[in-house]
Amino acid sequence: MKYLTRTIWILSLVSLFTDAASEMLYPVMPMYLQSIGFSVLLIGILEGCAEAIAGLSKGYFGRMSDFSRSRLPFVRVGYALSALSKPMMALFVWPLWVFFARTVDRIGKGVRTGARDAMLSGEASAVTKASVFGFHRSMDTIGAVIGPALALVYLYYRPADYRTLFLLAFVPGILATLATLMLRETKQAAAASGPGPSFLSSLNYWSEGPAIYRKVVGGMLVFTLVNSSDVFLLMRARESGLSDTAVIGAYIFYNLIYALAAFPAGVLGDRVGVRPVLVSGLAVFAAVYVGMALTRDSTFVYLLFLLYGIYGAATEGLSKAWISHITPRNDAATALGTFSGLQSICTMLASTLTGAVWMYAGAKTAFLITAAVALGVAAYFLICVPDPGQD
Repeated sequence: MKYLTRTIWILSLVSLFTDAASEMLYPVMPMYLQSIGFSVLLIGILEGCAEAIAGLSKGYFGRMSDFSRSRLPFVRVGYALSALSKPMMALFVWPLWVFFARTVDRIGKGVRTGARDAMLSGEASAVTKASVFGFHRSMDTIGAVIGPALALVYLYYRPADYRTLFLLAFVPGILATLATLMLRETKQAAAASGPGPSFLSSLNYWSEGPAIYRKVVGGMLVFTLVNSSDVFLLMRARESGLSDTAVIGAYIFYNLIYALAAFPAGVLGDRVGVRPVLVSGLAVFAAVYVGMALTRDSTFVYLLFLLYGIYGAATEGLSKAWISHITPRNDAATALGTFSGLQSICTMLASTLTGAVWMYAGAKTAFLITAAVALGVAAYFLICVPDPGQD
């Protein structure tokens, strides 16, 4: 695996540490916010605004990275901001301060995402892109296994001590930031001339980019509009009879399967093409949601979470590999950042739509609609969008 260069390894380790820090807090964030006086409505507003900020900033900072012909400063600043946001959440409990801390974290993600993905794409050849993105997703998700596991152990001995947990999450965050100092950037061409891009200018790439970009991204965004937060899956698992601890265990199990399968899925994508692997992942996703809609067997839920991990491994890294295949190298950060940004906004809308359908028509209907749309997008990719190797 000589194609896994030093830069790819460092970026992957950085993501592992960062995800460990974030996922230490993910399962307890709602409980912590409620413990300091946040209502469910205020939590929803907080998370929705944070995701919208992250979504819009991904495209902007991706375009800034392409404009400046530089990746590394965006990567370093982005990960540093996310690391700093963790202890900020524990220092004060004022709502405006908590909102500011979450915004810092989400802006950090926006600053780094496009530039980091462009660095990964630049380190890969045309025949290794899916493997590289799959390896990165695998390492990233190992952090998503370690983080909740550490949180469970800590809270077992120190129940409800959320503020200290936020301080402890700073440790892997600062390790990630220090690791970015080991990265080196190859000499780039001079920065583009003229004024820099405006905040929303990255959205122009939708019309400026290749037609195939709009086809691929358009299909993925339609899917994202029904691919709601994993919280709904966890809620459904809870309804099937799993205890709170078992639900968190199922979430860790899903991330473990994802971590183990992401790299092999990327290798398979390079060998047979990213489209068939991604389409297969969408079919598995549909099967999971049909199963969640119909089953009341708590044991069967674990099988569904296993399949859900396979779906994630077969789609997230490969969608970025597909986009990097079909866009010019100098536009890589803009193309990937714009996609990630629009995806974030659609994810926010998806959770709202799923929540509304769940409330008025029931969880079964919400899950079956999601499965049907996923199958429709899979069919669209097979019929209307050529594989990169066929362009």
